[in-house]
Amino acid sequence: MFRWIRKLLLIFVVALLPFIAPQVISYASTYGEATTHWSSARYDRTYQSPDPKVEPEAVVQVLGARTWGWRGSFAIHTWISVKPKGADEYKRYEVIGWRSPHLTIRNGVPDNYWAGNRPYVIQDIRGEQAEVIIDKLAPVVEAYPFKTEYTAWPGPNSNSFVAYLGRKIPELRLDLPPTAIGKDYLVEDRLIGSAISGTGFQISAAGFGGLTLGTEEGIEFHLLGLTTGFDVNDLTLKLPGFGRVPLIPQ
Repeated sequence: MFRWIRKLLLIFVVALLPFIAPQVISYASTYGEATTHWSSARYDRTYQSPDPKVEPEAVVQVLGARTWGWRGSFAIHTWISVKPKGADEYKRYEVIGWRSPHLTIRNGVPDNYWAGNRPYVIQDIRGEQAEVIIDKLAPVVEAYPFKTEYTAWPGPNSNSFVAYLGRKIPELRLDLPPTAIGKDYLVEDRLIGSAISGTGFQISAAGFGGLTLGTEEGIEFHLLGLTTGFDVNDLTLKLPGFGRVPLIPQ
């Protein structure tokens, strides 16, 4: 009997390693340190979004940046910025935990630092496809059911909101990185739903565990908000803490 218990424990430990080991290594990195308080950190623009006075076409960008302090070893904060065709400024949609209501819509701040961390572009769509997305965006945002509710883990949080937009607007073809903790919280309280990209399906137990299979995401396994998996399209590992790790150097 004890032999079976040892085997089960060994299987359990081996199953947890792909989630725990990368996260522990990530936590030991510089993301676990904070040199200043979040309120006095950088929030200025990075100018990764095209100048609206130069770019006449519609623009849709999903961006993400590491969160402040030790939390940055686990998670990023994501948002979406859009510029309609011919517009002279961006509109930014995001959920922020310390604001009330949490759902925030601002003008003119598309690509700012987040708590001192430089963001990166997760998705960038221009032209007619961007116009289609922008036309759908406002009613989808309005229908988001957690405008005044926020739970950092397992959700609903900022990443749950952006994932919700991806599921509702498949034209985004959105594949959020493993570090977008909360992305696997199915906002509409279902066990089975669409993959965030709209190219497959997802099983999620209230964000605590599950599975995603899609042509954009590849295969992902979820446990306690952490994600590990493999993207066949890009030959990329998906690891907790590190995000997307290409198998072939680019």
